[in-house]
Amino acid sequence: MNILSIAYPLAPVGPCAVGGAEQILTDLDAALVASGACSLVIARGDSHPAGELFPIALPRSRYLDATAKRWCRLQIQRTIDQLLEARRVDLVHLHDMNFDECRLPADIPVVVTLHMPLMWYPPHAFGPPRRNWIFVCVSESQRRLCPADLPSPRLIENGVQIPAPRSKDVCRAGFAVALARICPEKNLHEALEAGTMADTPVYIGGQVFPYPEHERYFTERIAPLLGTSKPSARHVFLGALSQQRKQELLARASCLLHPTLAPETSSLVAMEAMASGTPVIAYPSGALAEIVEDGVTGFLVDNVRDMAQAIRSVHRLSPAACRAHAGRRFSKRNMVGRYFALYEELTNHPTRRLYA
Repeated sequence: MNILSIAYPLAPVGPCAVGGAEQILTDLDAALVASGACSLVIARGDSHPAGELFPIALPRSRYLDATAKRWCRLQIQRTIDQLLEARRVDLVHLHDMNFDECRLPADIPVVVTLHMPLMWYPPHAFGPPRRNWIFVCVSESQRRLCPADLPSPRLIENGVQIPAPRSKDVCRAGFAVALARICPEKNLHEALEAGTMADTPVYIGGQVFPYPEHERYFTERIAPLLGTSKPSARHVFLGALSQQRKQELLARASCLLHPTLAPETSSLVAMEAMASGTPVIAYPSGALAEIVEDGVTGFLVDNVRDMAQAIRSVHRLSPAACRAHAGRRFSKRNMVGRYFALYEELTNHPTRRLYA
């Protein structure tokens, strides 16, 4: 089976992927290669997929303005056309939020995973209906918001690696973590404010993408709160983190703070935290109300003051309960198996060996 995956062109794919869509693509690509299938990946040039990379160069402009985005779209379409002319492709899996701009043959099945909130896609993205396209939602809350004329979207929840059980819990350090893109809708400055109120240092990890509003948000709302609080709650910005470094932080942190204002379709970092035995304190935005079991695997709160109080109370929650919840709901193995079953359904290629 030959699967072509198309990534968002401005974020790399591979072991160091930081975005949720890129992490899911990376996991599926690695599983395909491990199964003996052929994985073809169109992604940013510095990506490191397990399969065969067809690279997209980044635009030369400093900021990702409309001109730079159009340039990227042209690069992607040119690469798609060249690849389809040279190679057999049984199925295309689109992870790019601009999926509707891809011109693809009508005789190849296409899977589109909707990684973003539906209102972030242009209104015309979902129509007119395409006979050979299947849309996949990553949470029930997202599927409920799908347009009425979108034909039977599938539901495949995201999944993460579940660590092997430990003989005893690691020693938790006295800091909280907040891990996300650095942008206004992720609202990370409120995690810092809550940490200050709770006398708890907050370590922030995430990438500042070259959008003017993202850089301005970091300069005006995040930077002033770093290194200026009292020594017992000294906040630190760590920048973009490798997957290994992120896992190490989550395993040692007292909790993950997730004060997002975006209507989250999923949250890999919340799933990874719980898989590490780390409770999640989050605003109930989008799918987070489905992911966090309030009072068991974390707390759902509505404001900075309540988040600070939850930080003080998080020691009451059981790491074992967090891990058990993640294992039941958010296993990467289950996610990959469901995608492979969908690939089989659409291509008639047997996949029983693909993820044994």
